[in-house]
Amino acid sequence: MGKALLIHKNQIIAYLFIVPSLVIFSLFLIWPGIYTIYLSFLNWNLISPDKEFVGFGNYVALFQDPNTYKILINTFAYIVILLMLNCFLPYVLSFILEYVITKGKNFYKKVIFLPSIISLVVGSMLYVWILNPVSGPVAVLFKMLGISLPFWSNTNGLVIVVLSLITSWKVFGYNFIVLLAGVSNVPRGVIEAARLDNIPLHKIFFQIVLPMSSATGIYVFIMTIVQGLQYVFTPVSVITQGGPNYASSNLIYHSYQDAFVLYKTGQSAALSTMTLLLFVLLLFLEFKFVEKRVYYASK
Repeated sequence: MGKALLIHKNQIIAYLFIVPSLVIFSLFLIWPGIYTIYLSFLNWNLISPDKEFVGFGNYVALFQDPNTYKILINTFAYIVILLMLNCFLPYVLSFILEYVITKGKNFYKKVIFLPSIISLVVGSMLYVWILNPVSGPVAVLFKMLGISLPFWSNTNGLVIVVLSLITSWKVFGYNFIVLLAGVSNVPRGVIEAARLDNIPLHKIFFQIVLPMSSATGIYVFIMTIVQGLQYVFTPVSVITQGGPNYASSNLIYHSYQDAFVLYKTGQSAALSTMTLLLFVLLLFLEFKFVEKRVYYASK
């Protein structure tokens, strides 16, 4: 009886420790999410005291707008490019630094991680100067080679690639350090045995290191999907404002623009809700088809 009472008391204390986090989580995440869904059924300009209920009218308007489909394609393009730049490339680099390069590892770690502590706004403005097609350093170098640098900020397709590169410059270092920690935890004996059997490095990476560090890899994979579009918001806002003709916009930036520039709060909330459902779907597919293959050392 006394032991059961003690366990019950400890459970209550444990729940009390969780309460502050639950309050903050509910206040800043759950309630805003519920309120956003509520606003998606209203016609409101963020200023007027009157809100008009329109049902699914905002959602219908979104799917009737051809720009919505363009922005959806842009969003998927950002996700694919950011996954390549911020998930796959740092994975390969962490493998090279851990198992191929033998000297100067600490120097390379510091150099690669350094951009992560610099403001993305500062980085965006720096890249605007570097990639200036008229007088930037890259343009000057290209002119010496007889090549003209295109006006990337006004070129469909290219603008998404460049904005993704700018974002990756900021995010790459953090993902690299996290993946390096996962890669370095792969037992050295396994790698050495593979090398003694003359197994090529690319097979060691794909067949040994990648599966055995997949728990860390899946974390970076998810964070790249969820946070990638949040990070790319800054260079879009600073450099292109979604242009030219929505060619660089994405779901998150367009939602912000509808709400705080055009004051279409209902449509913005509907777009935000649709974005949330899209991320939930992507994460569901990821957990269903990818999470099953994740290797955990404790298994």
